[in-house]
Amino acid sequence: MPWIWRYEDGKGTPVTETDLPAPEFPTQADAESWLGENWRDLLDGGVDQVSLLNGDVVVYGPMGLRPAG
Repeated sequence: MPWIWRYEDGKGTPVTETDLPAPEFPTQADAESWLGENWRDLLDGGVDQVSLLNGDVVVYGPMGLRPAG
C-alpha cells in the first residue's frame, strides 16, 4: 500500500486544494523525507497539520507544521 500525507487545516478538516502536491511513496521513510523538505510549501498552501497514512490506515498524526514558539 502506498504511503500518503493527508493535509488538514487547524481544525482537522481535510485540505483538498487541487494545486497542492499529492505524491504517493513506497516507504514511510520516503514520505517523511519528502515532508521534511516540503512542509513550508504546504504551510504556505493552507495546510496546518498532516497525518501519515498507509493505504487507508492512519499511522500517526495529526502533526502540526507550525514551528513551536
